[in-house]
Amino acid sequence: MSKRVLLLTFDIESQSYQAFSEIKKLQATRAIKGDQMAVVTHVNDGNHKFKIEDFIDFTGSNNASTGGMIGMLLGVLVSPLAILLGWFAGGMIGATKDAKEIKEAQSVFESVISQIGEGTTAVILIAEENDNRPLNQLIMNELGGRITRLDYQEVEEEIKRAQEVESQAKHTAKKTWAAAQTQANDTSAPESTDDSDTNSTETHEDK
Repeated sequence: MSKRVLLLTFDIESQSYQAFSEIKKLQATRAIKGDQMAVVTHVNDGNHKFKIEDFIDFTGSNNASTGGMIGMLLGVLVSPLAILLGWFAGGMIGATKDAKEIKEAQSVFESVISQIGEGTTAVILIAEENDNRPLNQLIMNELGGRITRLDYQEVEEEIKRAQEVESQAKHTAKKTWAAAQTQANDTSAPESTDDSDTNSTETHEDK
């Protein structure tokens, strides 16, 4: 039994909420072993923000929606890194070492973005399945939705890699900014003059 990150998508928004409710029943009957689940909307405002509409932590740890895998996954998707690397544009920007490293992680992040497009509401479920038939029956047969199954460990590793690249990029940006500020201050500093000596000389000559 392997843990997975499951993306559950539907043509009708209300079906995401229905799936959220019905999956709780599958959890209660132990048809699945869930960790966390959230109803997520990709806000259609051009800013590529993901809003958590509803959330449950099955583990009893009372983790907030920002904690755990779901929170970290969405955190990467709304980070400057996602825009910088062009995930929402469907392509890469730049050819730096950092960009090449993150290219390996696009299979996960771009998969999420392609499944949960702007204006779309979906369910993200973290769970273990002994048998995938109960969830397939509910999502695909009863609600007419789609299921994308991602390996939990793979997603976890790619999130970690993205966070490391973002941290390195921020550090580099700070150093570059500091150097630019220092250079700007050096070039804009006024030349110093000794007015007191000039005035003294002029006064002596007048005498």
